Amino acid sequence: MMVDLLPLLQEKGNQIDLLLINGVDTPFKQKLEHAGIKVYALTMTNDVYNLRNILRFRRFFAHADYDIIHTHNTACQLFVPLSRVMMGKTDTRLVTTEHSTTNRRRSKWWLKPVDRWMYSRYSAIVCIAPRAQQNLEAYIGRKDGVCTISNGVDTRRFIHPVKDITGQQRFVITMVAALRVEKDHATLLRAMLHLPDNYSLCLVGGGPKEVVASVKALCAQLNLDERVTFMGVRMDVPDIMERSDIMVLSSHWEGLSLSSIEGMASGRPFIASDVEGLRDTVAGAGVLFPHGDDKALATAIRDLCEHPSRYSEVATACQQRSKRYDISYMADGYDQLYRSLMQ
Repeated sequence: MMVDLLPLLQEKGNQIDLLLINGVDTPFKQKLEHAGIKVYALTMTNDVYNLRNILRFRRFFAHADYDIIHTHNTACQLFVPLSRVMMGKTDTRLVTTEHSTTNRRRSKWWLKPVDRWMYSRYSAIVCIAPRAQQNLEAYIGRKDGVCTISNGVDTRRFIHPVKDITGQQRFVITMVAALRVEKDHATLLRAMLHLPDNYSLCLVGGGPKEVVASVKALCAQLNLDERVTFMGVRMDVPDIMERSDIMVLSSHWEGLSLSSIEGMASGRPFIASDVEGLRDTVAGAGVLFPHGDDKALATAIRDLCEHPSRYSEVATACQQRSKRYDISYMADGYDQLYRSLMQ
């Protein structure tokens, strides 16, 4: 998201720097630097929740003067306000983005006071969907400063002609998602057991070693190794989608998934689990299946592949829906928010 968003914000006259916790070199980092974005890092490890990062943030901001600091994800959401309090600074406007409709912290009563304090430090809280805003407002008991700006992608990169599958004998199902627990790759793997051998699966994305290992172990346990390809982190996702026939996202929960927008833009039918965050984005365009129901997922996949007219209808509707979430709208929303805070 940063790769697509930050250059657009820079074009609108904002001076943008990106601060990472983990500064390991990646293709994403290289692309941002090539676009003229300065990229800094606290460490060269992925020890995101290490409390030392609070002091590292403090040291960084002691030598950097920003009008606005915008955080993403839990560690940064909490550690940045803590570092500012330690510095005795309250003049910089803090903004954060809430990327999900819910999270595991909200089920732990003892974390609620921490969360309420954390969110109270922010001048603005951006939610990525109306449902995410409603849930957050109910959780923290606050509405002022909370708004919705939908996540977006550069849809032009992903749009391909709707595929004609008439007479096609083999089909490739693709899921683009980090291998994390909330993405529920297990349901999609089990769905493959209900599909004939002419259906293969492509999994794009990386993740924590233990989750990757567990997903691969389940794949082996189900005897699917010859039908499933683990592709890891890729920079050629639009090309992979073009070579696919069906796009799937079988998550336990989502905020506003970028890969769902990319999948809908691809000219391929998009199938998603019927959960908050995906339901609002996909309903009326793509196909929703009951959460965790591998048989229903397999039936939805087969129905599309065996009925070319239905396949084309859903793919076209998905592509039209994706245009609502183009990255340009997101950039406009963030730019207007920043300018209103500075006024």
